[in-house]
Amino acid sequence: MVALALAAVAPAASAQRARVDTLAGLVAMEDARGLDSLLLARALASRDPLIRRIAAVAGGRIGDRRATTLVAVRLRDRNPSVRAAAAFALGLLRDSAGVGPLVDVLTGGAPLDSATAAEAATSLVRIGGRRAPAVIAELLDREITVPGGRRAARAAALLESWRLGKDAPVAALRRYAADSTPTLRWAAVFSLSRLRPLEAAPDLVTAAADPLPETRSFAVRALTKTYAEKAGLRAAEVTDRLARATGDPDPGVRINALAALATFRDSTLAPIAVARLEDSVVNVRVQAAAALGMLGGAQASGRLAALAGDGDAPWAVRRIALVALALIDAGAFERSAAGWRQSRDWRDRAAAAEGWVAAGRGTAPFWLEDPDGRVIAAALQAWSDAVPGPDSALRAVARPLVSHPDAAVRSLAADALARAPDPRDVSALARMFATTGQDSFPNAAMSALKTLAAIAAASDSGRSVVEREFLDQVSRPDDYQLRLWAEQGWPAAASRWGPAFPVATGRTVGDYRVIVRRRLLGRPAERRPRVLFITAGSEPLEVELLGSDAPLTVEHFLALVDRRFFDGNRWHRVVPNFVVQDGDPRGDGWGGPPGAIRDEINPVRYRLPVLGMALDGPDSGNSQWFINLSSQPHLDGTYTVFGRVVVGATARGLGRITQGDSIVTIRRVR
Repeated sequence: MVALALAAVAPAASAQRARVDTLAGLVAMEDARGLDSLLLARALASRDPLIRRIAAVAGGRIGDRRATTLVAVRLRDRNPSVRAAAAFALGLLRDSAGVGPLVDVLTGGAPLDSATAAEAATSLVRIGGRRAPAVIAELLDREITVPGGRRAARAAALLESWRLGKDAPVAALRRYAADSTPTLRWAAVFSLSRLRPLEAAPDLVTAAADPLPETRSFAVRALTKTYAEKAGLRAAEVTDRLARATGDPDPGVRINALAALATFRDSTLAPIAVARLEDSVVNVRVQAAAALGMLGGAQASGRLAALAGDGDAPWAVRRIALVALALIDAGAFERSAAGWRQSRDWRDRAAAAEGWVAAGRGTAPFWLEDPDGRVIAAALQAWSDAVPGPDSALRAVARPLVSHPDAAVRSLAADALARAPDPRDVSALARMFATTGQDSFPNAAMSALKTLAAIAAASDSGRSVVEREFLDQVSRPDDYQLRLWAEQGWPAAASRWGPAFPVATGRTVGDYRVIVRRRLLGRPAERRPRVLFITAGSEPLEVELLGSDAPLTVEHFLALVDRRFFDGNRWHRVVPNFVVQDGDPRGDGWGGPPGAIRDEINPVRYRLPVLGMALDGPDSGNSQWFINLSSQPHLDGTYTVFGRVVVGATARGLGRITQGDSIVTIRRVR
């Protein structure tokens, strides 16, 4: 009997090892971004639905269009999760060859499950082309009966239609904006708020009073002065609607209404924003202060000056008050900023430097002598944002800064030089690039490349200098992000350096097996580990990580958690009613450890608060991440979702976090 039992166990163990090996091969292939067509084909034909599903998504993430035909076959898979994964992956591949199979699924007579229907409609819009708009219009036609899963396709088509731009079915969106189904109204209003077609302005005004807070939020954000004027709306009607929305029960609606109201730049509207400076939600007060900086007037100036000097007010409110004051009253700003400039806290000095830019840069740039590069970087970033084209004063300040010790300063300085390409800068930029190997993030190296490419493109003499002093001298960069940029933006460099992919990931076959056993095949606590975020002044957040959707990202994040990498950081970026962001030990949005991880885009949407990986271009994630504060469908399919907030997504938890708040710790709870 014992012999028989052992004989039965052996094949099962062998089958499990084969399963792990296949999945490990798929994860490794995806991580390296190098398509193995034979491996992918075998995996897509596996009897195991988990392997087929992982293979389909991997084919999409790698981005090699040779995978399109292989993945499309799985749209007819017997397993609904595999079908949905295949439909999703075709959207990642962005290959017009995937349009036909997606259309066949959506318009054929075969039964269609909701998940596959929604992913197919979404992917069809993302691929686009001449055929997609007609199919989307057909899905939205009220006269056509929509059975089963095609209802989900209709909802997805409404939500994604904005991606079609000028080919979007605006007439259909307007009809659905008045639909009796709240979720369909929400989806239609979202697309209209992104597209802002002139004929839909009355629909957005109506939607500003919708029963659903998210619908109101999208509608009011679209009602800017520019849009209202182009659409022929009466300013008084729009501002009255926005004024009422600033008192909405939902803080997200209040925030978006204040942002839209500010675009009218009318000081008579300032009392509306002043009233919200006492709001119970701190980030509404932040948005109110920002609005006053655009509305202007004596009342706005007085209140902002008082706030900037109020040591009892939250730092985020004081900071935005100081910068907003600089926009409308340079004299009052100079008086208020004196103490900020002398502060020991670099964040205060950085705020004063940003205000100096906003006030018109009328005096010498005091911040150039600051010992902290983060202050100089803040000023350069604000100046660059304020002057979009070439600027002789900015260029004069930037030129010597390409040799600054701080990588962020060097990056911004090189970007400023790129606006007016000059062959005389090539030597300094080449030296700058040579020093970037010590940087923990690649931005300075990338900026140097972009500026050198701009010089080479501007003139024959510039191209000659760049080739002689840079391309002939520099060796192939190890960082695939630099090679990827060259592939896409500088053929002369790419021809010398070779392709960006496949990537040498540094992981062994054994490493990938461990990741598979934990994140794809492990116990629930391994596939869905939980971490606790403790922020000073807010209730804790508990986040469930999505190992089966983003195994490499979760593994990377947990390694940083175990190192206590995030402990003591600050929420360096908080955009009211949009996102809160952390993961930068510098505290200004530029920092992180060396290296990068590949994107693991997955079907999880930015609806409820989720954890997303911050990026500076494709496959550039590392330590910085964000949590969305409200539904943000435009982020779907672009930023890796690798967790969801399961505890603390409340006014006392996530809703209390403001820019500059300290993160005490992030640690595992299971």
